[in-house]
Amino acid sequence: MLHYGWQLYGRWCRWSSPFIHLLTLTVVTFGVLAPLICHRLLYSYFYLRRWHLNPMSQEFLRQNQLEGQAALHYFEKLQISNISKDSDSETFRPLLLVTIITVQRRDDFHYVLQVASRFHHLLQQCGTNCQSHRVLVCNVEPDPSRHQDVKLLSSFFPMVSRDKTGEDPDPRVNHFEKEKQDYVFCLEQSLLAYNPEYVLVVEDDAVPEEEIFPVLQHLFLARFSKQYLRDALYFKLYHPERLQQYVNPEPMRILEWLGLGMFLGPVLNCVYSWAAGRPSLNWPIILFFAAYSMALSELVGRHYLLELRRLAPVLYNVVPVTECCTPAMLFSAPSARRALGYLKGLQCRQGFAKDIALYSLLRAKGENAYVVEPNLVRHVGMYSSLRLNDNPKLL
Repeated sequence: MLHYGWQLYGRWCRWSSPFIHLLTLTVVTFGVLAPLICHRLLYSYFYLRRWHLNPMSQEFLRQNQLEGQAALHYFEKLQISNISKDSDSETFRPLLLVTIITVQRRDDFHYVLQVASRFHHLLQQCGTNCQSHRVLVCNVEPDPSRHQDVKLLSSFFPMVSRDKTGEDPDPRVNHFEKEKQDYVFCLEQSLLAYNPEYVLVVEDDAVPEEEIFPVLQHLFLARFSKQYLRDALYFKLYHPERLQQYVNPEPMRILEWLGLGMFLGPVLNCVYSWAAGRPSLNWPIILFFAAYSMALSELVGRHYLLELRRLAPVLYNVVPVTECCTPAMLFSAPSARRALGYLKGLQCRQGFAKDIALYSLLRAKGENAYVVEPNLVRHVGMYSSLRLNDNPKLL
């Protein structure tokens, strides 16, 4: 018996043993290579927060400040004659109206100018495919004249303002309720001014990605032909990267994670079998590589896998929505009217902001909503209009 045990131990511990191969691969991958490669990846479990968070946050703020100055110069140099400021709202119905909601924030970052300049540039780049798109700036600063960046934008884009100048603040309206009321105002004004087929409501710190219009075009022409998507209450175009991991309560992500393991398990088994000169199909090894690839993808970060979908609009994912957050929300005209009716009947407060309010409506009203992955905007506003923070961090 002892002799058999030593034989078994020797067979497992030989260098040619699959057990030693896979154990070595696991130790080298998770103990050496992944920590070395991923220690600066912000949304990875291997991220060394203590080393990198403060300098990366400061560098992000510095770079974002430069981007704000670049956006300011963009509009200063732009000749008004080169802009077709829309004056045809009564006769022309846009396919898509991009409504930028803005409030006065720190002057040195020029958040709304970053967003507006990016949309303007992408629309110019898009050309004839985006001729049926328009941009509207919605100024919800209580005293609209205080918002200096909007004064500059008024020469280039149509504008609506929620003027509360001279009115005494209603003590019953907290910051979260005001934010919801501002949102309702801007969505309502978008429908009244243009009656578009779709409204994309963008907050003033959500800078669009390069591929936003090709992806939206694909959604309009292909994906929205499906009834269940066409009838959705809204589509989120942004979800915080730190909340995009596989390990979460969302069943669709768990299924995606299992699917990744089921696909990569046999593929990596074939690669290993070819390299080691072994039989091509071995179920224990397939299961090992399935678990290995699932663990690696979660620890490195699902966010970075999602970035591969940017290769083509058809690769973008449309999955059931989660409750946070609202930097960029797409509504069809009928769904926008339903959302307005619902939101007007809700009172927002601490712990029940407009994103949670919208999400709560799905079950209460029997509605559906979806999120597009990867994100189609970048959230650059580290200085919030709701939560004051003199030393913001990326996480």
